[in-house]
This record gives sequence, structure tokens and C-alpha cells, in this order.
Amino acid sequence: MSKLVSPSILSADFASLGREINMLDRSVADWIHLDIMDGVFVPNISFGLPVVRAVSKLTLKPLDVHLMIVNPEKYLGKFCSAGASILTVQYEACVHLHGIVQQIRSLGMKAGVALNPHTPVSSVENIIGDIDLLLIMSVNPGFGGQRFIPKSLDKVRQAKELIMRTDSSALIEVDGGISIENAEELYSAGADVLVAGNAVFSAESPADYIKELKVKS
Repeated sequence: MSKLVSPSILSADFASLGREINMLDRSVADWIHLDIMDGVFVPNISFGLPVVRAVSKLTLKPLDVHLMIVNPEKYLGKFCSAGASILTVQYEACVHLHGIVQQIRSLGMKAGVALNPHTPVSSVENIIGDIDLLLIMSVNPGFGGQRFIPKSLDKVRQAKELIMRTDSSALIEVDGGISIENAEELYSAGADVLVAGNAVFSAESPADYIKELKVKS
């Protein structure tokens, strides 16, 4: 099966966001990744609903929205209305995770759960059959341009084993420090979707870089 690439606009040129989204829309990218940060769950603030809404009007590609926020349950319907196709919440931010996952799916979106680097894959064993996406954070969330944490490869393999053992249909997404240099190894370990931000948008030709990431699959 062909693997997926979801470029993160956190590293895009926001002064020319329309042009950047148009480039992604014409590229072979599968999804567009949007990181929502509140300055509470992570030590940074990115952007919110207005940007998601604006991006959704500029592309036909699914919007892969990652909520790095506290109390995500308050905003599920709003992100759905703004155009999110896939909505991922942080395991560490959810007291009632199962209920939140059910609510996301009831709104017609794909439901994802993200794990911070320190959170073991075993934490989601009881919910892996209810989610569409398991996001392995391969850097500490909050900032773009960080280096890939090597032990993340083991987590991807563990996630793949869990999914196979439980007959789950969840995809494995990896976010943080992704580049052409480690893409093939991640795909081989079991990753289905790679999120790349800084590597894509700092490339001389972002569209060509995305194409190269796809070739690695």
C-alpha cells in the first residue's frame, strides 16, 4: 500500500499562506497537517479556528488537524465546522478519552490519538480498536525544526505490533524531525503517514521534496 505524506503548515510562510496552500494542493501530498497549540499544553501558541477555516477553502485535500490543547472536548464541533477531516487529540490531555474519540467520530471526522515521546504505546491498548489514527510524536511537541528522537522507531514498531495483534484498522502517523533521510526506515517500521514541516518548507522545491518522501514508501 502506498504510504501517505501530510505536510505541516507550521513551517509555512504565513505571509504567503494562500500561495503555500495552493502549492500543497497541487503537490502529491495526501493530507495537510495543522498543529493547534494553546500555550498551555505545549509552551507555544500557533494558530486556531480561523486559519483552519481559511485553509479548508483553499484546498481539496483532507485537513489533518492535531490539537495540542487542554480541554479539547470543548472544541470538537468547532473544528469539524471549520473543515477538519481528521481530528487528533493528545492522550495526555484527555481525562475521558474514549468519550472524546466517540464524539469525534459521531461528528463525521476520523479520530486520532497522539502520544508524547514519554508516553508508552501500551497506554492506548484499550482504545486502539476505536481510533482511526495513532500519532507517534517523534519530538517533544510545541516547536518545529527539532531533531528526530531515535527511540521513536521502536515505538512505531510497538504500535504496529499492537495494531496487528488487536486487528485494529488504525493508521500510524509519525510527526517530528521527519526527512528524506529517515522516511524509508519509518515506513519499514510500520508508519503509514509521515508529517513533515521544516524539511518540506525549507527545501528549494517543497513540491519535489514531498514527491521524494512518497518515493521512499
